[in-house]
Amino acid sequence: MSTRITDIFNSFQDYLNNEQEIREQIRVIVKDIEKSARDILMILQNIHNTVYDAVNENIIVAEYCTKAREIFGEVRIQYANLAKVVPNNQYYRYHDQWRFVTQRLCFLVALVIYLEIKVLVTKDTVAEILGVKDNREEGFHLDLEDFLLGLLQLSSELSRFAVNSVTNGDYDRPIEIARFVNELNAGFRLLNLKNDMLRKRFDALKYDVKKIEEVVYDLCIRGLKPSPRPTEETPTV
Repeated sequence: MSTRITDIFNSFQDYLNNEQEIREQIRVIVKDIEKSARDILMILQNIHNTVYDAVNENIIVAEYCTKAREIFGEVRIQYANLAKVVPNNQYYRYHDQWRFVTQRLCFLVALVIYLEIKVLVTKDTVAEILGVKDNREEGFHLDLEDFLLGLLQLSSELSRFAVNSVTNGDYDRPIEIARFVNELNAGFRLLNLKNDMLRKRFDALKYDVKKIEEVVYDLCIRGLKPSPRPTEETPTV
């Protein structure tokens, strides 16, 4: 074998070794991120076991959210470390290694925001909480597909929360969840989804909506649906 060919293939081997080293560094960091995601999920799962207390329920849920936000602080550091390891302009070369945990964290951020203020989280807010960029042009960023798949995981969690809320004696929350998930469903219907994974997961959203509507319907026929709160009359001038 000529010296020239040997040099060429040695350079190939150096490239492969370097890539393997990068992948291993990414794997170690992603493993830490996955552990943080599990810890946050374990904290937030307590919402399903909280017995309804009109006075203290919001305080208890707020405590879960506060503990979750503390761990998100660790997640920001972990993503910063990940961004240092991933070479510039090679984000999508290694994206598969952190894609699924990022989707889960998007869901967890969305759940915390919903529990705190009952609104749908924005993509830039999720990026800020995770400590990554919002736009691809800025570097290590939050992929739009990961964000959307995280929101779709939220609908499944809220459908379960609606059922468990009734079990725990909270008849107001399923009404709130039904309104929110219907709005989320309407938002996704505005998108022309051609991606197979997004399309498949969006189809599951329909069943989440149906499940929540059945909970609300059951409350109605049992006479447990809370009456609308009277609105104050606007004083005439």
